[in-house]
Amino acid sequence: MTRSAEYGSRMQKWEYSTVPLLVHATKQILDNWGQDGWELVAVIPGPNPEQLVAYLKRPI
Repeated sequence: MTRSAEYGSRMQKWEYSTVPLLVHATKQILDNWGQDGWELVAVIPGPNPEQLVAYLKRPI
């Protein structure tokens, strides 16, 4: 059995979400998503200087 065949059926699957973050409420927003099992992957600039976009994932 190959290594990929051995682990293929047990491979972790993820769901993803993008979330707008307001600079003045970033911690509160991320804490709320974190309580629901979401893990922060990245934060990028949003459409304006007062907004960021968070990319999150959690196991399915």
